[in-house]
Amino acid sequence: MMSLPFFGLLVALAFTGTGHRGLAVLFWLLSIAVLLALFRLHATDPLDIVL
Repeated sequence: MMSLPFFGLLVALAFTGTGHRGLAVLFWLLSIAVLLALFRLHATDPLDIVL
């Protein structure tokens, strides 16, 4: 799951290299949104600690 934003950023970098700026920005924004959603899931996940 955590690799999804990085694959999206890789695709954005590839689009940047080929001159498709609009698609690069779109994939960059989607990657940031996925990263924030995954962080929210991670930050609000209760810890399973047995003392």
